Amino acid sequence: MISQTIIRAMSPVDHVNNPCVIAKNDNIVSINSCVQVDLMGQVSSESVGLRQISGVVGQVDFVRGAQMAKGGISIIAIQSTAKGGTASRIVPFLDEGSAVTTNRNDVMHVCTEYGAVNLQGKTLRQRARDLIEIAHPDFRKKLMEEWERRFHKTWSI
Repeated sequence: MISQTIIRAMSPVDHVNNPCVIAKNDNIVSINSCVQVDLMGQVSSESVGLRQISGVVGQVDFVRGAQMAKGGISIIAIQSTAKGGTASRIVPFLDEGSAVTTNRNDVMHVCTEYGAVNLQGKTLRQRARDLIEIAHPDFRKKLMEEWERRFHKTWSI
């Protein structure tokens, strides 16, 4: 019979959330959620407008640590809507006053129930287009109109 030993340890947050320590875990997958993602790929997880809903935790640490790890992946996983389906979580702009928790340059994958996209290395136009494609269908038209306004292009499938 093979016995397994479980080692439990308590470590300070400055060690556990250190991206360099996280990066030592090959193939680590970091999964975080948020309140909103804007069309540039900025992520807000701490506030809705000026209303603070959570503290600064380890999201950015794990996003960066996973990306530095050999074979690591970082995912922002969200439901496409909020407020009982009346509001999109993928928005043209973050609500005024919202804190940017994870900046657009650190965001790797974003997924909703409508799909997943990899934003790394993409232009702002490509990022916005990809995010619109995984937004809830009820909100895509408004997002496409913003895309056309912002990038002076006609949306085509």
